[in-house]
Amino acid sequence: MIVTKTDLPDVLLLEPRVFPDERGFFLESFNARTWREAVGFLPEFVQDNHSRSRRGVVRGLHYQVRHVQGKLVQAVRGEIFDVAVDLRRDSPACGKWTAAVLSDANHRQLWIPPGFAHAFLTLSEEADVLYKTTDYYDKQAERCIRWDDPELGIAWPLPAAAVLSEKDRGAVPLREAELFG
Repeated sequence: MIVTKTDLPDVLLLEPRVFPDERGFFLESFNARTWREAVGFLPEFVQDNHSRSRRGVVRGLHYQVRHVQGKLVQAVRGEIFDVAVDLRRDSPACGKWTAAVLSDANHRQLWIPPGFAHAFLTLSEEADVLYKTTDYYDKQAERCIRWDDPELGIAWPLPAAAVLSEKDRGAVPLREAELFG
């Protein structure tokens, strides 16, 4: 596995080793031993999630104030623009974002540690996104920051208007968000 640091502390881009042949390919999407050797620590994942979205859908920026989740995100079908925003009050990168394109062609994964908000934009006709979390979903603890908050200035590669859920349409700006620490 190739591990690349992003411009935000602790957010990592992971590229598993892919073994292609005439039948298709094989890869290990997660191996605890490989992860520990490559990254230096091993998160305890407790929940796997799967979402399907059509082109132009933006999901997020989501986070939880209790049961704070780290996430290992991958697009197993299609392509997404995946975003992490540092919400750790004591971090020099608080309020900063990083992004990566994840797809079924590049097999990349993004590790987003606890203390970050997460969102993605579907770039392909459809995308299936799988992500592991380090804590369980808690509806009462979930919070949402506006995906298009000008204070964040995320450079979304949107070809048209974003498709949002009611929850995401009602999100707050960063200046009103509950931060960590």
